[in-house]
Amino acid sequence: MIVYEATKEEFLQDVFDDNLVQNISRNFQAKIGRINQSEIRAWDNSMQYMYRVLNDLEIPNDAGVAIEYKVPYTSRRVDFLISGSDDDNQGSVVIIELKQWGSIEKVEGKNHVVKTVMNRNVVETPHPSYQAWSYATLIKDYNENFQHDDIDLYPCAYLHNYLATEDNDPLTDENYQTYIEQAPLFIKGDASKLRAFIKKYIKYGDNKENLYKIENGRLRPSKSLQDSLVNMLKGNQEFVMIDDQKVVYETALQLANESLRTNQKHVLIVKGGPGTGKSVLAINLLVELTKRNLVCQYATKNAAPRNVYANRLKQDYRKTHIDNLFKGTGSYIQSECDEFDVLIVDEAHRLNEKSGMFQNLGENQIKEIIYASKLAIFFIDERQRVTLKDVGSIEMIKKFAFSYEATVTEVRLESQFRCNGSDGYLAWVDDVLQVHETANSNHLGSNYDLRVFSDPNLLRREIEMLNQRNNRSRLVAGYCWDWRKEGKNNPNFHDIELPEYNFGMSWNLANSDTWAINENSISEVGCIHTSQGLEFDYVGVIIGDDLICRDGQVQTDYTKRAKTDSSLKGLKKMLQSDPTKALQLADEIIRNTYRTLMTRGQKGCFIFCTDKELEQYFFNRAEEIYQTYNSNEFFKPLLKVAEEKEGY
Repeated sequence: MIVYEATKEEFLQDVFDDNLVQNISRNFQAKIGRINQSEIRAWDNSMQYMYRVLNDLEIPNDAGVAIEYKVPYTSRRVDFLISGSDDDNQGSVVIIELKQWGSIEKVEGKNHVVKTVMNRNVVETPHPSYQAWSYATLIKDYNENFQHDDIDLYPCAYLHNYLATEDNDPLTDENYQTYIEQAPLFIKGDASKLRAFIKKYIKYGDNKENLYKIENGRLRPSKSLQDSLVNMLKGNQEFVMIDDQKVVYETALQLANESLRTNQKHVLIVKGGPGTGKSVLAINLLVELTKRNLVCQYATKNAAPRNVYANRLKQDYRKTHIDNLFKGTGSYIQSECDEFDVLIVDEAHRLNEKSGMFQNLGENQIKEIIYASKLAIFFIDERQRVTLKDVGSIEMIKKFAFSYEATVTEVRLESQFRCNGSDGYLAWVDDVLQVHETANSNHLGSNYDLRVFSDPNLLRREIEMLNQRNNRSRLVAGYCWDWRKEGKNNPNFHDIELPEYNFGMSWNLANSDTWAINENSISEVGCIHTSQGLEFDYVGVIIGDDLICRDGQVQTDYTKRAKTDSSLKGLKKMLQSDPTKALQLADEIIRNTYRTLMTRGQKGCFIFCTDKELEQYFFNRAEEIYQTYNSNEFFKPLLKVAEEKEGY
């Protein structure tokens, strides 16, 4: 998605007439959503510099200019692109990462990371050349036109406010030269050099043709962690880390070195919502730390991801090797102090207090993990706690870290890699489920496929059809139907029944270990326990009677949960001792469950509600998106469903 595109001549005219920022802002609001005032100021400032750079007769007037291009499958955007062709008529696109920075500091011990001031705070961020290179690499990886249409990308960075120091300038330190060579740097006073760089690759204009190929080119399927795992463990780079991912990765490696050098315990808390790349980062760290001969393990309470990973790896690795890398979080009860160099805990919000089948072993999983490791890394999203037994919290991690005199570092992942890279959709889900109010109530922020169905059979049919492409679409449901043992090996035995729709399906009882990847899983419905920590292309969510809507207020009803549901085990006892707390926890768990289910889809989420008032509420909220965009372009998926439904 491109926010603004024009020819060079049109761009120069828009700047001269003082219309550019207004045009960018209008398109930004229509395509993405609310605008940060700091972004407006940045456009106003940076585009004046780009006006001077491009105001050259040797740069063709019909060269294409694009501003704010969204990198495929991420929430990140390229600042500025110029398209055309070179002397050999080879298609060329110059990528320019624009920075307002006035100064930077080198960060010791972290590769390609610098410190600078952003929004009046000193923050760590990737070096501009690394950032420009990483964006270009992702575009090449995902846009098929760059493999088939002979288009070359040339990234660079332009820090138009930055004045270099005479000696040992940190921006051009030798540690950054690898990526400076691939994405050259230009600073204040380098306008002529940047102009020469552009003219080297843009000899002839293309009237925006190559921008069209970027905007409308077919995208290669997004990579899933479960499909890329084997190559990752073999040392191949499957995922390019960008922005905050790169900073967190380097921070973890630095702390691992620090803990070994000083014999000081460290705890790293990595906060991040759904789709921010927590699991990808965790596996990348497991690979790199193991390659460095550190004793390292990946631990998660949820067995579903571990089982999927083991299944993917069994053809290439021995079972003992797999078992030594991937562990349950109850594996450290008997561990000695600092037995492991690094323990990487994914889905840390799912940690339990005690371990074992009957929850009667050990003292506390968080405490045991910190005790057993020199560095403990906890990836956590407290809004994905989905059972009463989930005790993983930042507060508790800090409590036990301090008890062992461990140094605590907190970092956050913001970049979005799921839901078509839409920060807007994640914020919309939080707002719609009334988890918490967000600034985004009616924007998806990308062409994300959101649909509301009034018939579960239509939902099922659509998911089955999409699954035929690559076995990456699934049906999931809230835990409002009993798991009946007598039919667990028979998908024709229907646990989930909706008689008024003549609809019936089975839970995935006998298929739980690898339900996310088995080809026959499309005939069975998954739940929170078999889908959390994993992702699909499309997810169909059946919302049961535990989530309803009355007078515009989304409400929860824990009594509608299945009797076989252990997520709320212990609630009745808590209701007697502290009813207010019990009801609050039950409400959070139900909302968190649907928030997690609705964010499993990379490309789309389809919804069916048993409560008709909730269905109407979802439909109205989706319709607001259409009214906001005032165009069918982003609303075609929902309109398609409307044709199949009576009254909608």
